[in-house]
Formats: sequence, structure tokens, C-alpha cells
Amino acid sequence: MPSKKVAIIMGSDSDIPAVTPAKKRLESLGIPVEAHIFSAHRTPAAAAEFSKNARANGFGAIIAAAGKAAHLAGALAAQTTLPVIGIPIKSSTLDGLDALLSTVQMPSGVPVATVAIDGADNAALLAAQILAVNDDGLAGKLQQLKDEMGRAVAEKDSTLQDRQW
Repeated sequence: MPSKKVAIIMGSDSDIPAVTPAKKRLESLGIPVEAHIFSAHRTPAAAAEFSKNARANGFGAIIAAAGKAAHLAGALAAQTTLPVIGIPIKSSTLDGLDALLSTVQMPSGVPVATVAIDGADNAALLAAQILAVNDDGLAGKLQQLKDEMGRAVAEKDSTLQDRQW
């Protein structure tokens, strides 16, 4: 099991369905996950406190999911030296474009890696790849996953060729 865990921080409980794929992917790779709800605007002190102490509390990366103004990832990144991965969450207002722009447009010195709107699976894989820099066992699991994806595409191509499309 990797020695570091990953935090999944969401701005609201309404984000749970959108981040569930990240939790499932991390758990499938044997990575411990801890989830919390913090708001960059409603509980800024609690969010800052968590982020400031995340490294000391055994985390290796933070995934932050938020919609609309989506300042959560940046607020967390401002308080830690751990990598922060932002997931912009689609909302009914602007289909997630507002969250994407809020998450990706960080000022110099406060980096946030940003995945696609509702891209929880890729956020988990990126967090796993970051942890795998110092974990050969995890790197091997990730390589197996990539190999499986490649085989699946090859099988689909073979099926297409058999149909003589």
C-alpha cells in the first residue's frame, strides 16, 4: 500500500456523485483516501487549516472539486506545498465553464493542476502518478492499467476490422 494518502476535498455535498469516480479509482489502486467538505468562501479557516497540515497528516496530494466560482483548489494550494489537482464541477449555470476558468486561472506561484470538467477519474490517476514517483509498486499498477487500456483499444479495432466497415 502506498505510504501517502490522497485527500478529496469538495465544496459541497452535491459534489459527491462527481467525485465518486476518483474515490473508486484511488481505492482500486490501493491508495488510502480521506474526503472532506470545505468551502473556500464559507469555511475558509477550516480549509486553510486542513491544507496547512495535510503533509504532516500523511497526504501526498490533494484533489479539490468545486463548481461555479470554484476557488477551493486555489485556496487549498495557497496553504500547502503538496500538489493540488482541481476538478471543475459542472453546474446548471454555465455548464462548468465558470468552474473550469476559476480552477485553471491561478496566479503565478499558486499552481493547480486542472483536469476536465467532472474529470474525477483523471484527477485520481494524476494523483496516483504523482505518488508513484517514489513508489515502484504503484507505478507497476499504473502501467498494468495503461496496458489494459491499450489491449481494449486493440480489441475494438480488431472487432471493427472483422466487420469490414
